[in-house]
Amino acid sequence: MAASYARKHNCQPVANFRPISAKNALPTLASAWLAVVVQSAVFKRVASGLLACALGSVIGVVRADEPAAGFAPPDESLFAPGRFVYERNCVMCHGRWGEGDGEMGRTVVPKPRKFVSGIFKYGSTPPGFLPTTDDLMRTVRGGRANTAMPFFSHLSERDIRAVVEYVKSFSAKWRRRANHAPPVPLPPPPDWLGDAKLAEPHVTSGKAAYAVLCAACHGEDADGKGPAAAELRDAWNDPCPPIDLRLPAYRNGRTAADIFRVLTLGINGTPMPTFGEALSAAQRWDLAAYLLTLRPPPATRRVN
Repeated sequence: MAASYARKHNCQPVANFRPISAKNALPTLASAWLAVVVQSAVFKRVASGLLACALGSVIGVVRADEPAAGFAPPDESLFAPGRFVYERNCVMCHGRWGEGDGEMGRTVVPKPRKFVSGIFKYGSTPPGFLPTTDDLMRTVRGGRANTAMPFFSHLSERDIRAVVEYVKSFSAKWRRRANHAPPVPLPPPPDWLGDAKLAEPHVTSGKAAYAVLCAACHGEDADGKGPAAAELRDAWNDPCPPIDLRLPAYRNGRTAADIFRVLTLGINGTPMPTFGEALSAAQRWDLAAYLLTLRPPPATRRVN
């Protein structure tokens, strides 16, 4: 059939044709744009069919075009440039379709994020909700300490925003209002954090809280080797060993505010819970202050 069609329309066969892929060619901006147009058209066709089956006449149902706090659908106008950035910088670890199965990501620990799952560990939103766009841009810009995720500070802000919007295309969770929430407001660090003498009683209080709440996983010596550590697994059923809290930097940041945020919100997809209700804000600051004392002094840290 193909041969008769070619003869009828005077078409010439294309020799040695090879489709563009992450394995045989770098993407061009034009190919990225075309692929995203097709991908977006298919998604809209499927979504419109599902929407037609919904019972939109039920009283109290919010219209799809009504705004919701913390919700903004992915910006499809940035999908094409975002895919261009993604295939040049991210595909080797996170995989072409965001499944975390890139060639360079198969042996690293922790494994690259599976964007198709729509689960992101770090953010400023309540536990169980998607992170904000700014949260994802922060990760791309600054990387994640003690992981294979590097920083991409050489990318422009537009490129970072574009690749973040493209990452959202891998999971339908980004298009559902119920998965979004505004950031949780956090208090500023207390004044005593900057004074070692004033911080002493707070550090003592934080150490007591650590023994009760953290030592089972992170260990009495904060080396990540607590009695429960070996059994911990994440949402992807991969081993999830607790972090060594004596490291100079944690994956979510280096500051007391970063530690406080994790203590308040937990880490999505992992056994690390939220202590936002179990501990008061003052107690969480005390615990953060104690964790800061576990790090080696700056003079003894290895310079990379």
